Amino acid sequence: MTTGAVLLVGAVARLRDAGIDDPARDARILLAHALGVDRSRLTLVMHDDTSSDQADAFERAIEARVARQPVAQIVGQRAFFGRDFIVTPDVLDPRPDTELLVDLALSEPFETVLDLGIGSGCILLSLLAERPNASGQGVDVSDGALSVAKRNAMQLGVQDRVTLRSGSWFAPVNTTTQFDLIVSNPPYITQDEMSELSPEVREWEPHLALTPGGDGLDAYRIITQVAPEHLATGGRLLLEIGHLQGEAVMELCRRAGFSSVAVHQDLAGKDRVVEASEFLGR
Repeated sequence: MTTGAVLLVGAVARLRDAGIDDPARDARILLAHALGVDRSRLTLVMHDDTSSDQADAFERAIEARVARQPVAQIVGQRAFFGRDFIVTPDVLDPRPDTELLVDLALSEPFETVLDLGIGSGCILLSLLAERPNASGQGVDVSDGALSVAKRNAMQLGVQDRVTLRSGSWFAPVNTTTQFDLIVSNPPYITQDEMSELSPEVREWEPHLALTPGGDGLDAYRIITQVAPEHLATGGRLLLEIGHLQGEAVMELCRRAGFSSVAVHQDLAGKDRVVEASEFLGR
């Protein structure tokens, strides 16, 4: 028999040798997962003997991490805005930066919301969980992503208030339907930036959700042009962006007829979300 503490020491060394940024943190998360305990209880069971099944599960997890598979994919979930979301290779790993978009969305009232490129559902489903009277639609071109979003909706208990549609951007949305709020975290990595991404992102996350190729702005060009047709009077458009894309995306919003356009910065002081409202001509 081997204790979790002994397994942990060896695992941290292996992850460090593999170039993992925070090997101790990742090893602890994966050990807790293999032991089937909450991370907060890991210290309490660290010196207990592990079963062969637990040791094997931990070994598989460490091997996957050495291969640079993201921790969230290995354990199958990621915490986002105070809730756990199912994560698979079909969706982007929810990131803390995206919580800014959710915070901004919640800063004003809304009853209907559309999420373009829903992925795991972390944005839309967080909004519905926070606003029990709201309903929403989520669109994604990936059926795998829609399957994950459906599971997350059920896990959060908001499945009766969300409709999931397969297709590209506004294509599956009824032409006459309008929303108080439209949100999106579209693919925005430029083609040149793809090679600079970490192996965890470049090799394990869906490229379709990362980059449209070229200058990374294709999705914004489509969304900003069509969004006014689907925004109710007084409605808002919130777009997550790459930190160097603020000016370009704001200009696209202005060209589309939005008169109130602003960029919001994340905790690191980088441009992260563009907000647009007050469509001219109404």
